[in-house]
Amino acid sequence: MPPFASRGSLALLLAMLLAAAAPAQAEEPPEHLAPGFTARTAGSRLVVLPADMELFSMSAGGVIEPRADWTDAAQKNFVSALGTQGKRLGAQVTVLDAAQGDEFADIINLHRAVAEAINMHHRSGLMELATKGKALDWSLGDAVRPLKERTGADYALFTWMRDSYASNERKAAMLALAMVGALSLGGEQEGYASLVDLNTGRVLWFNRIDRMSGDLREPHPAVETVETLLKDFPGMQ
Repeated sequence: MPPFASRGSLALLLAMLLAAAAPAQAEEPPEHLAPGFTARTAGSRLVVLPADMELFSMSAGGVIEPRADWTDAAQKNFVSALGTQGKRLGAQVTVLDAAQGDEFADIINLHRAVAEAINMHHRSGLMELATKGKALDWSLGDAVRPLKERTGADYALFTWMRDSYASNERKAAMLALAMVGALSLGGEQEGYASLVDLNTGRVLWFNRIDRMSGDLREPHPAVETVETLLKDFPGMQ
C-alpha cells in the first residue's frame, strides 16, 4: 500500500472488498405472485367465472341494504368492462355467464373463503402465518378439477366484489355531522381477484381493492374498477 494512503481510503477499499465477497441476497417475489410464477404459458386458455358480486345502499343511520337492481346492472357493466381488457386477458378467453357459473357455485364459494384468508394473512400483513411467511402460497386444491374438465382451460380468473353507496339521506347526515366536526363514512368498494392454475388448484396471482371510491352502477366507471382490480395481471411468456 502506498505510504500516502489515508485511513479513509483503506476503509473504503475494505468496504468494497466485503461488498464484492458478500453473497447476493435472494430477491423476494412480488407479494401478488406465487413463488416461482412470473407469467402464463404461451397459448394457454383462460376461463373467467361470473363475479361474486353484491351492491348495497347505505341508509342515513349507516345501515347497508342490498339493492338487487344495482347488482344486476353492475354484473352487466362488469362483464362489458372485462371485454375491454383483451390485452391483459389474452386471446383465448371464455367468459361464463351467470347460468353457467351456477354449475360451479361451490368452487366460487371456495374461492371467496380462500381469498378472504389471503387478504387476512398475506396482504394485510397483520396476521402473517409462520408456515407461509410472505409467500403467496395458497390453493383451491382438487376442487377445480370439474372446471378444468368442463372448460378445458388452463387458468381461471375469479373475482369477488362488494360495493356500497351512500343514499341521499346518508349524504345529508354526513354533511350535518361534518358541520359539527364529526367524521362519518359513506360507501366503500372492496374486491378480490385471483388467477388459479386449473391443473394444480394453486393461486398464482392475487389482487385486492379497498377504497372509498369507484362505481359499478355505470359503464364508464365500471371500466376503471376492472382496470384497478386487474392491475399487474400476469401476461403470457
